[in-house]
Amino acid sequence: MANGDVSTGPDGYAGDITVQEAWQLLEDNPNALLIDVRTNAEWAYVGLPDLSSLGKRVEPISWVLFPDMSPNMNFVNELDARQSDKDAPMIFLCRSGVRSIAAAKSATLAGYHASYNVLEGFEGNANVEGHRGTTGGWKAANLKWVQS
Repeated sequence: MANGDVSTGPDGYAGDITVQEAWQLLEDNPNALLIDVRTNAEWAYVGLPDLSSLGKRVEPISWVLFPDMSPNMNFVNELDARQSDKDAPMIFLCRSGVRSIAAAKSATLAGYHASYNVLEGFEGNANVEGHRGTTGGWKAANLKWVQS
């Protein structure tokens, strides 16, 4: 993570952070938000990060909409409704750290200067058997999560 520097990096957002760095930022900064940009199907069937021990909750805002995976044209409006402080850390999480890059870039363009992408996302990359959640990401790091 950038050492306190939240200026836009060469990739168009503040930078990439690990799941452990994301947790620490959420713990240390009362204004930091975790935005899960996966779809409603992923939240329901795969699970969501559990931030209750930090006195927080994850903010689910889909980057693309299930089932047709069309872009969420209201993404920035939904983000603005959850956080008006453009200097607050915004931490974006998806399945494997790809959609969350696009979301962090979009948030940066909308004026959120401290927009971070979580490397490896919630489930990480697939292992040799094609299973996710065992080799990287939020779940593999044994951070708290819930499933409906």
